[in-house]
Amino acid sequence: MNNEFNYLFNERPLVIRPELARIVGLNESIFLQQLNYWLIKSNHLIDGKKWIYNTYNTWHDQFPFWSVSTIKRLITHLENKKLILIVKYNKAGFDKTNWYTINYPELQKSVNQRLVQNDPTSGSNCTNGLGQDEPTNTIDYTETTSETNKNHKSSSKTEHDHSAAKEVIAYLNERTGKHYRNTSSNYRMIEPRLKDYSVDDLKHVVDVKCSQWINDSKMNKFLRPATLFQASKIDGYLNEQPKKEIGGGSYNDLDF
Repeated sequence: MNNEFNYLFNERPLVIRPELARIVGLNESIFLQQLNYWLIKSNHLIDGKKWIYNTYNTWHDQFPFWSVSTIKRLITHLENKKLILIVKYNKAGFDKTNWYTINYPELQKSVNQRLVQNDPTSGSNCTNGLGQDEPTNTIDYTETTSETNKNHKSSSKTEHDHSAAKEVIAYLNERTGKHYRNTSSNYRMIEPRLKDYSVDDLKHVVDVKCSQWINDSKMNKFLRPATLFQASKIDGYLNEQPKKEIGGGSYNDLDF
């Protein structure tokens, strides 16, 4: 009977450590465990850390039960929590493949903080604070699927801290010398895009359009969230390459 059932382990399984899942979230713990597996095998040692590189489609091959957009949101969440580090060590400038490593000190810090929070009395009979987790669980993790993102409007800190949008606004201000504020109207332009694109993707859009418009007196005014992050335009912007200014002339790119 068992030999006829094909949905138990005949291949290397993804593993989950329950304690970690309770602290950082189920999907996050799955991703971190898989990333850790590949880091152990990695020969890419840069700046004292081991790194691996993957495209989103490659991650999808490893996690076929998640959509690519879900994987992007999951990776962005872990990066915003500083539990993973993402850089681009690619030799070719057009290669936007991300390199990943785990921020082990920050992960240990998160674990230690949660253990302290969940062990409020020194007289607890539990071996550690995780035994107190169910009634006092403050994890702000939610299942990152399209359905829950549309229908689940909880007041969790993760959904409303706007940290990713703030990072994009800060980057836009840095590149343009402008002073866009962290307002709800700017969040509304940026955060819907973060359901399908990463923070790095939005920064790339800023870089592309700055290279084209920043020295053009007519186009410079369109270096703003309302233009750069339009749902109908962002994918096209993302697939453009930065232009090099030639002879101090201005650009006449009116596709916005």
